[in-house]
Amino acid sequence: MSIDSVFVHKMWVDHELSKMVKGGIPFPMLSDAAGRVGTAYNVFDDMAGVETRGRFIIDPDGVIQGYEVLTPPVGRNVLESIRQVQAFQHVRQSGGTEATPSGWRPGKLTLKPGPGLVGKVWTVWKTSMALD
Repeated sequence: MSIDSVFVHKMWVDHELSKMVKGGIPFPMLSDAAGRVGTAYNVFDDMAGVETRGRFIIDPDGVIQGYEVLTPPVGRNVLESIRQVQAFQHVRQSGGTEATPSGWRPGKLTLKPGPGLVGKVWTVWKTSMALD
């Protein structure tokens, strides 16, 4: 979502994102022309009339699970955003019985939170990375 129009978003998706992400992004881009949503999330600069680049992952219950706000000169990683959404979905589907280690991707090992994991996260993470 940005203050750009839906037409600008379509051009961005058709001419840029579709070349960066195979098959394009699997979600719609939304327009916040008046900056109301950006204001609610504290990323809209009303003096300049622009939004800071922010990414918010909001679960089906409306709870913010993750966010990142960057200044304009630093680009975002769409594939990392998709990976994080997949990780949050996996954790939610497990009912909280699983957690995902750093860099987790679908099909990779997960963590089972509990006292038995204390001091062993590195071992599980290392095993998971070795399977790549």
